[in-house]
Amino acid sequence: MQDPLIQKSIKLGIIIGVIFGGILGFGLGAITLSLNGMIIGAIIGILLGILTGILTGYITAKTAGTTGGVSIGAYTGMALGAFLGAIIGALIPTSFKMNFIDVQQLPLLEALVMSRFETAVLFSFMLCVLAMIIGAYVSGKNLIPRDIKKK
Repeated sequence: MQDPLIQKSIKLGIIIGVIFGGILGFGLGAITLSLNGMIIGAIIGILLGILTGILTGYITAKTAGTTGGVSIGAYTGMALGAFLGAIIGALIPTSFKMNFIDVQQLPLLEALVMSRFETAVLFSFMLCVLAMIIGAYVSGKNLIPRDIKKK
């Protein structure tokens, strides 16, 4: 962990994760049509953005390094985000989801959180998008362009 590239990648991953995680969480919270839902969604998005930023920054620095480029970071983020989202979504108890969100008034939310599978797919997709953004940005910042004129 003493590698400066990894430390820089993790810090940048956290910053990007907080920004885009908050935006995605706020957007998902807007489905509830209430200010409380939007704020809680943004807070959960920020917390998941921090976790995803740390993990994606670390793994992207390891896989892409300084030569991998944006696509390596994006694909690394997609794989990590889908895996992490599936685990997090599957571990959320159904009773917590039903008590936390008043789904009786919103059929869309009821369909999204009906079972562990639907919740895991939702979280998997959202964290896949978030981690892809983080991975592409981190690996793009880490990339050292090659000098094609030098032989």
